[in-house]
Amino acid sequence: MRLFKILSAVVITVLFAACNFTEEIYFNEDGSGKMSILFDGNEMMQMIPETDSTELDKAIDSTLVFKDLLREKKDSIAQLSPEEQAKLKRLEPFSLRMQVDPEVGVMNFNMFTDFKKVSEVNDAFNAFQNASTIGPIAGGKSMPAGATEELTTVNYSFDKNKFKRETVILNQELFEKSLDSLASAEMFLSGSTYTFKYHFPRRVKATNIEEATFSMDGKTMVHEVNFLEMMKDPESMVIEVELEK
Repeated sequence: MRLFKILSAVVITVLFAACNFTEEIYFNEDGSGKMSILFDGNEMMQMIPETDSTELDKAIDSTLVFKDLLREKKDSIAQLSPEEQAKLKRLEPFSLRMQVDPEVGVMNFNMFTDFKKVSEVNDAFNAFQNASTIGPIAGGKSMPAGATEELTTVNYSFDKNKFKRETVILNQELFEKSLDSLASAEMFLSGSTYTFKYHFPRRVKATNIEEATFSMDGKTMVHEVNFLEMMKDPESMVIEVELEK
């Protein structure tokens, strides 16, 4: 599928061009809700080479339901390693809307899902990156060998009136080695951003994020950080929010 080749190019190009992500979560009173991770690649559109595999003849606005695709390709997936199968299984709750229009410079990828508990969508950002690996499966071919090892995981919790988001480094040695690639891309990534946008069922009483901004009703919290700085020190990005009772 040509669109997945473009998505794979996006994941690679993220390390060499400015990019902007928005992590948005809507919470209901019972703790259920919906999440989306939006990649805004409009500025990056011109950075992707127009090869035969990535060039588009027309604009695309398409939504992929991973659960349906994984069920359809279950025989091909069964031939993969347990590690690769586990990564694809993580995509099952999500759908991915892809909007690409070269003529007007639009390239947006929005991965979204509903959840009963926010812990169900732990590590959604890694799942977004893994979405690019579904391409060969969608085309009926085997997965490429040597999948990249995940170095961090993100955990969410929302219990009564307290919300927390934290990142954990899974392999400190490999993580420190990965910083070399970030250093080589520092000039390009310096303008990249990652925005947290959380909608709560009640007003925010307190948060550990001093720079956060809030909606007029006090229920929506927005915090924008430098993407590069967050990637360099992911465990420092801890968000804690306490709601009014």
